[in-house]
Amino acid sequence: MKKSKIIGVFLIFIFHFVYNLFPNILFSILFPVNESIWEHMKLIATSTLLFSIFEYIMYKRKNIYFNNFIFANAISTILGIFMYLILYIPLDNIFGHSTFIAIFLLFVIFIIIQIISYYIMNTNRIKYSNVIGIILILIIYFIFGYLTYHPIHISLFYDYMNNHYGIKKAF
Repeated sequence: MKKSKIIGVFLIFIFHFVYNLFPNILFSILFPVNESIWEHMKLIATSTLLFSIFEYIMYKRKNIYFNNFIFANAISTILGIFMYLILYIPLDNIFGHSTFIAIFLLFVIFIIIQIISYYIMNTNRIKYSNVIGIILILIIYFIFGYLTYHPIHISLFYDYMNNHYGIKKAF
């Protein structure tokens, strides 16, 4: 399991440009539509959760089961989003908008997410944990979808590279 977590840290970066390649409503909810801090939260969530699907299939083929699998990935994703925001916003205020800091911090957060999910997956079963995990994932993506098309006009949602909030194209 540790090997798959390490591989996951590197694979999840490929999802950054999916929306640019396939611009549609579904992908606008799942993947970043601009370079705002908020949109990178989607990168954290979707990359982690898509990798967990791959990971689940891999474990299932080896007849390895974890009672808290969905819950572990949902909780670690939520914690990763909060950690990124807590760390990035002060750094952004001190050093200004820096692509290097954003990418480096994403990499560190991905490592932390994989570690957290590893430990949660190895804990005793929490009652209804996978149901709770599915509900949390649905809530995450409802929030992402809503705020992609209705961003709050604060710096968290502002795309400094393209000078706009939210998504440029309407469907």
